[in-house]
Amino acid sequence: MDIERPLSANERIKEKSNLLRGTIADGLTHVETGALADDDTQLTKFHGFYQQDDRDLRAERGKQRMEKAFSFMVRMRVPAGIVTPAQWLAIEKLALERANGTIRLTTRETVQFHGILKGNLRSLMQGLDDVQLDTIAACGDVNRNVIATADPWRRDLHAQVSSLAREISAHLLPRTRAWHEIWLGEEKVSGGVLEDEPILGRTYLPRKFKIGIAIPPQNDVDVFAQDLGFIAILERGHIVGYNVTAGGGMGMTHGEPETYPRNADVIGYCDRDDAVAVAEAVVTVQRDHGDRSNRKHARLKYTIDTLGLEHFVALVNERLAVKLAPPRPFVFESTGDRRGWAEDKDGTAHFTLFVENGRIHDLPHRRMMTGLHRIAELDVGRFVMTANQNIVIADIPKSLRKVVEQLLAEHGLDDAQGGLRRNAMACVALPTCGLALAESERYLPELITRLEAELDRYGLLQTDITIRMTGCPNGCARPYVSEIGLVGRTPGVYNLYLGGAHEGVRLNKLYRRDVDGDGIVAALSPLFAAYAEQRKRNERFGDFVVRAGFVAETKTGLDFHENLSPDLRT
Repeated sequence: MDIERPLSANERIKEKSNLLRGTIADGLTHVETGALADDDTQLTKFHGFYQQDDRDLRAERGKQRMEKAFSFMVRMRVPAGIVTPAQWLAIEKLALERANGTIRLTTRETVQFHGILKGNLRSLMQGLDDVQLDTIAACGDVNRNVIATADPWRRDLHAQVSSLAREISAHLLPRTRAWHEIWLGEEKVSGGVLEDEPILGRTYLPRKFKIGIAIPPQNDVDVFAQDLGFIAILERGHIVGYNVTAGGGMGMTHGEPETYPRNADVIGYCDRDDAVAVAEAVVTVQRDHGDRSNRKHARLKYTIDTLGLEHFVALVNERLAVKLAPPRPFVFESTGDRRGWAEDKDGTAHFTLFVENGRIHDLPHRRMMTGLHRIAELDVGRFVMTANQNIVIADIPKSLRKVVEQLLAEHGLDDAQGGLRRNAMACVALPTCGLALAESERYLPELITRLEAELDRYGLLQTDITIRMTGCPNGCARPYVSEIGLVGRTPGVYNLYLGGAHEGVRLNKLYRRDVDGDGIVAALSPLFAAYAEQRKRNERFGDFVVRAGFVAETKTGLDFHENLSPDLRT
């Protein structure tokens, strides 16, 4: 007989929260502290924000017996990452007036505001609502921002997957009115009215849940890293349906092999009209069968590995009027974004702006905040945020292309990048993320400069190679599916992973433990040399290091910690 395990602390907090209200509203009135109550900091994630403090100042403030330098990171919900120029200008205004003056694009096609003081939270939320934006369910144990391939060049296909992203997001959104009451002053639900959460349940999901939609041959959303994925199946240039993937997830914990990253399995095919129903079915299976006792074992990937894939698929099919059909063929070629300018047949143009690590601000040589402001003032087209932390300035009329080109040049935004840098991603890490063990966003550009010198020695400077860095093993920049992955261990020290597939279909493998910057460069330089000399025609770096025996191929998350690379065995 199964022994019922106790619920985790977070489950108790959700259970007692009055559908995510807690005492957040009261906590906002306490001006004597910059923080909220501990339980409320778990609930605010469902409202789209995290409490943080500036860790650069933590030691000095501790010496002076001062409260930590508390602030908040707020994340928007923007299905498919599309905003209008007017919305972009509002986002910029809020970043300058209510946050730390920067805009941070994330790997989930949305915006994060950093450095927000408690007294500015409500005005920021109201400012977003004024332009039909919100932060509902951008964090927490819910379905988070639904991402989709950022490809306005294929206009009809992009419109279809963007529409599906919005449909799924709206369908899986929490029904509680807590966000509207606390942040917009909506009248409270009366005691006689019972609110319900028909899909998520009154204690929501066991852990966060992520959905991505890809249009082959692009896998910019890293669809196999998502809890649930939809891969568009095209016939004669039209989307007829989607292959469905389930069980992806990046997070793990150092030294705990029972935690691991996992690539999703392809579990079937559905017609396009059935995709929302499939999303609900998968989410409710996770709601009912996910681990609510151990949060480190609560993601869908562990639910599937516990139940067994066949049983999981059977449970999903039980909840569907139209069962999943066998998957259909597809091919991915890259996880990267399109580069630079492209033009449609009618002359409409699109420009992909490289944003290093997603951070938008003005630098002396690259005034990105101002440049995007000037372009948004033209009030044409759309801004499409990508899952690679870049932004596509889309649907520029032919008559304004030269104007946009001039603005890009004037603000230093038309410069070309090397193949490693343009395929790089980093999480925020220090100084604000409370989980960070090492630097990431602040350090990766410097490391890439050093690695570019080595690549240039071997004629590889423009070769596309994916590199991702995170300050901890939770994997927010999806490092375990990149060709080169760097995961923070302690300040200045990282684990080096190699051998992920350029098209995002294979996990990488641990190659070096506990290396600093010098060790990373020393480890990679001879591999770059071997790659330049021995690679086959069109062979990607990740494929080469596996074929050449530098790392063993990782087929599943279950063997991620096993079969160490030959280099580590010696």
